[in-house]
Formats: sequence, structure tokens, C-alpha cells
Amino acid sequence: MAVAELLRRIRKSAIARTRSPTCETRALPGLRCVTFKKKSSIRLGVLGDPVAHSLSPQIQNAALEAGKIDLQYGRFQISPDELGEALKVIRALDFVGGNLTMPHKIAACAFMHELDDNARRVGAVNTIKLENAKLRGYNTDGKGFARAIRQEFAVDLRDLRVMILGSGGAARGIAMQCAKENCERLVIANRTFEKGQQLAEELRDYFAGPRVLGPVARLQAIPWEESSIRFQIAQLDLIVNATPLGLNRSDPSPISARLLAPHLMIYDTVYGDSRTAFVSAAVEAGARAANGLAMLVHQGALAFEIWFEREAPIEVMRQAL
Repeated sequence: MAVAELLRRIRKSAIARTRSPTCETRALPGLRCVTFKKKSSIRLGVLGDPVAHSLSPQIQNAALEAGKIDLQYGRFQISPDELGEALKVIRALDFVGGNLTMPHKIAACAFMHELDDNARRVGAVNTIKLENAKLRGYNTDGKGFARAIRQEFAVDLRDLRVMILGSGGAARGIAMQCAKENCERLVIANRTFEKGQQLAEELRDYFAGPRVLGPVARLQAIPWEESSIRFQIAQLDLIVNATPLGLNRSDPSPISARLLAPHLMIYDTVYGDSRTAFVSAAVEAGARAANGLAMLVHQGALAFEIWFEREAPIEVMRQAL
């Protein structure tokens, strides 16, 4: 269960701690209070399923140390049916905040007391801040993605024709950012066509401007099928994998190398200790490609700034990887 897992991870990671067996909280009656000497307190963390691959603790703990903030950032394996309980535990333990990764970003919206305007529009949360014992949800994925694209390819989204693979939490943040930055064109490919179509409809107003691209629609949802993708390739600049495909080394590329072309930029939001199959396919096709590390750092820096209302030490965070 979420309570046991959170407490187990906190006990395991904390160096010095004391327990009070009689303290209870209104959030979770019966939950024993856990207190720590300030220097070893875990009061930030990432919740996901899976989460073992996450490098968020690596970059955030480096940032905390650089900022002389005596807290630790942990990693918590939380299944979808444990999310609500886990968020109650975070409140009960007086966390500063945290991050959410797959598959929790969309579901978490229902548990927030407040959503900032961007998270509300996106319909997904990847950053939480506790304020007056209330959970406030934010989404830094979109801005983090835009900064990553600028870093990796030296271009801005407004200049690009973009295809996003997926329609989950990360895809929603990226799609909204593309729309807000008035990208030339946006195509959403999803295995469940109806979900991709729904996301496209939510963004329709952003693409109602006067730009004319001939017979090619500026905003379009397509089935995630080889024939549909092949038809789009010549009208794209950037393809983004915003799905979990690639987390496992055995995962195939979401698009085969034979469909890719040298003029494309490929961005895989997945990262790891080796090339993902998508990045490898892009390289094979002669395209430029990058994995999700830059996005990880930029969205993490934005989260740090939300929690502590100070500039994030982004170079320190980069060097921690």
C-alpha cells in the first residue's frame, strides 16, 4: 500500500530520525507521525509506476545541496489505485511538494485542491506544491519541452510542424505548449484514435488563425498506423515520442527507420543509459535526434522554482546526470 511504501522508503533513506508513536493527523487518522532531523528530511519526491528509472532524485538532490536546502528528494513506486492514499500521506508528512510521472499525471487532477491555469488547461499535473496543507497542481512539462527543443536543435516551436505520438499526460503538456507557441502545424497520432481526436479538439481554438498551408490541415489527429504516418512525413519537421515506449530495452521504435527521413528532428521524451530504439532509428535514417534528458532537467528546474521561489541551479542539475 502507498502508506507502507512511503514510510518504508523514508525510513530507508533518512539518516537520522525519531518517531512519535502517539501523534495522529487529521488527514490520516491512526498514521504515526514520522519526524526527522532537518538535514535528513525527505519532503520531496517523485511518484510513478514504474519509477525506478527516474533520474529526478539525481538532479533535484544536486539542486537542493547547491541551494543549501537541508531536504532530500525521494522516489516512490505508487500504483494507480494507491495514488489518492499516497497524496494523503504526502500531506500528513508535511511534504514541500513532489512530481508525478506516468501514469498519474491526468488522474492526479482530481485530487488537487487547486490547479494553476496551465495545469487546468492541459488536464494533467506533473508538479505538486503543498500550501497551507492543500495540494496545488502545476504542469511544467510543456515549458520544459520547449526549452529542451531550443537546447537540442536551436529552434523554437513556433517555427515547426510537429507530430506527437501519444495523448497521455506528457503528450497533453507538450501539445498545449505547441499550441500556445503557435507552431506551424500539429499532428497527434494515437493508438486509440478517439483519444487523439479529443485532444486535438481541445486545442482547436489555438489553430483558428489565418495561416494557410494549402491542403494540409494545421491541426490533425491520425491513427497510429504506418500508412497514416508515412503520408505525414514530408509535412513534418519534428516528431516527438510522448509515450512510455522505450522504457524497456526490448521496446521497438514507435516508428521504424524506413519511415523516417533526414530532414526530421526526433525527440524521445524517454531517456536511459543507452539509446532508445527511436533515437537509434532516427540516427539510422540520417535524422537529428535527442532523448528526454534535456526536458527532464528543464521541467525539473521549473518545479524547483515553484517549490522554493528562487532560481534553480540548472547547470548543477545538468552536471548531476
